[in-house]
Amino acid sequence: MLQGSCVAIVTPFKDNNVDYEAFEKLIEWHISEGTECIVPCGCTGEAATLSGDEHRKVIKTAIKTVNGRAKVMAGTGSNSTVEAIELTSYAREAGADAALVITPYYNKPTQEGLFRHYEKIAGEVDIPVCLYNVPSRTGVNMAPETVARLSEIKNIIAIKEAAGSVAQCAEIIRLCGDNIILLSGDDSLTFPMMALGGKGVVSVLANIVPAEVHRLTDFFLKGEISKAREIHYRYLPLMDALFIETNPGPVKEALGLMGKIKPELRLPLVNMKSSNLEQLKKVMKETGVGASCG
Repeated sequence: MLQGSCVAIVTPFKDNNVDYEAFEKLIEWHISEGTECIVPCGCTGEAATLSGDEHRKVIKTAIKTVNGRAKVMAGTGSNSTVEAIELTSYAREAGADAALVITPYYNKPTQEGLFRHYEKIAGEVDIPVCLYNVPSRTGVNMAPETVARLSEIKNIIAIKEAAGSVAQCAEIIRLCGDNIILLSGDDSLTFPMMALGGKGVVSVLANIVPAEVHRLTDFFLKGEISKAREIHYRYLPLMDALFIETNPGPVKEALGLMGKIKPELRLPLVNMKSSNLEQLKKVMKETGVGASCG
């Protein structure tokens, strides 16, 4: 049920409040551009600085706006298992198709702790669960052997793998086989991960070129590998530029240049320094994105 282009959608802010009007317009744009799944309240959505009420309202707004025209995989992770269960339960009741659950951050649990965390969530809430491994954010890496154990649980269906290791992805596929859907968590590794057997990406890049990320994954899934490879290399410089500074700073600046949102972040994140912003503008122009901006 999860494949293709899943956008890790930004949460627009205006005067430090969630800009729900801009958020709804972004979702409409994604649906028109072919994005298969909307993923609110992930790292790119600045879930860490949303209040509990905002987190729930963003999820609810996404589900209501999508209205069945695409999948919605809501970010519901926490470093507290109890809180993760509460958020995941809310997402299920609100009508989400799946839950994206990040590994607990700061706590640095053992592999057994990670297993029990996800086992508890999946056992308490009857919703398809996508594991989310991003050691650069959380301080802990979920080993392929742990993923394999978790893949035996019926409603754990996928993993967003963002450890940055092709070898780790290969080992997950080797151990899990068809028990789990592998989704890239790094745009620059989408093509190689799909070559290993992955089914798509939870993408930052899709925030600004949704149709192109859809085309890349769609071509690959259809076996038109050379066409997918061409898109990969065309946008590789932009994939890198979106991480010149901490995500989602650059992608929000890009969307601001495109006139889609106000490029506002919440502290402790701050807007890009001018030299990096100029580099982002340069790459955007070179790839034909927002060429008239700046």
